[in-house]
Amino acid sequence: MRHAALRVAVAAFLATFSVTATAQVPTTPPAQVVPPASPVQTPAEALAQDAADYARQNGVPLDEAIFRLRAQQESVPATDRLQLLYKDRLAGIAIEHHPEYRIVVLLTGTQPVADEAVFAGGRQVPITFRTGAPATRDRIVAAIEQHQAEIRAALPRPPGMGADPRTGDLVVTVNNADAGGIDQPALTAKLTDLAGVPVRLRILGRDVDTGAMDVGGGSRVVGINPLDGRRYACTTGFVVTDGARTGVVTSAHCPDTLSYVDRARHETPLAFIGQWGWGFQDVQVHVSDETLRPLFYADTAKREARPVTTWRNRTSTRAGDFVCHRGETTGYSCAQVDMVDFAPAGDLCGGACLPTWVAVNGPVCQGGDSGAPVFSGTVAFGIVKGASYRADKSCILYYYMSTDYLPPGWSLLHGLGSAPQIGVQEIGKP
Repeated sequence: MRHAALRVAVAAFLATFSVTATAQVPTTPPAQVVPPASPVQTPAEALAQDAADYARQNGVPLDEAIFRLRAQQESVPATDRLQLLYKDRLAGIAIEHHPEYRIVVLLTGTQPVADEAVFAGGRQVPITFRTGAPATRDRIVAAIEQHQAEIRAALPRPPGMGADPRTGDLVVTVNNADAGGIDQPALTAKLTDLAGVPVRLRILGRDVDTGAMDVGGGSRVVGINPLDGRRYACTTGFVVTDGARTGVVTSAHCPDTLSYVDRARHETPLAFIGQWGWGFQDVQVHVSDETLRPLFYADTAKREARPVTTWRNRTSTRAGDFVCHRGETTGYSCAQVDMVDFAPAGDLCGGACLPTWVAVNGPVCQGGDSGAPVFSGTVAFGIVKGASYRADKSCILYYYMSTDYLPPGWSLLHGLGSAPQIGVQEIGKP
């Protein structure tokens, strides 16, 4: 591909507001104009951009926000260690932001564990242990896997469900259209007895698939759906490689034939490799004729590219982690992770979804953002699959596929954007 400005990793929120409708956004053909090149942020600049949004949302000074986002990344080895150490008692790990920034570890049983701290972000971060959780994370996830069909059958519409790491409950997300017609206390008791772990109902809206020469993430791609002959737009996630080729990923429910659209609306065709859409995956790969750099757009206006320097595995992600995404419809926004073991409602995964998706709080998500990159600073987390909406189409939460579940043989490209570097990433099934 000959245009220097196709430099950035491309992502998409292909969504509609109906589970059964095609999760794509129609579009009109853009003008073909050669774009200018995009500057590349340093990791410090990327962190500062996200920290500014964190500071605004949490009412803290910018320097405090920068500390917290650095601590978020640097505390991962400590929480990974705690997961292994307390595996038999672990109900969940979550980040709390108020009244202070700290890590909370929830355990079953009553035997107390002394609080500790980890040095991260340049100072000590408290780690608080709470006991008395009703069930471990492993028990709740196993209950979802073993009783998902029965739980789905107990409601008018198949609900979402996940493990709440803050309470040790199995959360069942009920469509708000069904909430008035059910006896919630009786249903809660029934599901608790069925699953063998405490169940809590949460009333939500509808879940749907949201649908330089460096093609990368956070950008627009368009294609024709052969079923209806209409043109649709998507967003791409991150640059990937199989060791010989480089390409970009987006959601599996995008058209197979796609063209990358740069900032000046010039289109460059991409080559379709394959799509994987199962209980734990929603991804397709398109390759470029030239070697791509590990870059993606994060800002709404797509004026600057970001490098991918590393990634976060799903099992190392915590509730409360502050992550951002950049979709073609909604642009750039950030929010906190809600649940790490989440199975979306409906039949959006070629049937029921497994509890391997990560749910992130709204309020910013919308149709047309599927496939969008989810990140913090220059750390890649995943690509957006779908969302849950209220009746007024406002966003309750969105959920993404972790980069753990990229197709076999493909891994994230990472580096500082000056030369291609292949990420050594463990990819596989849950």
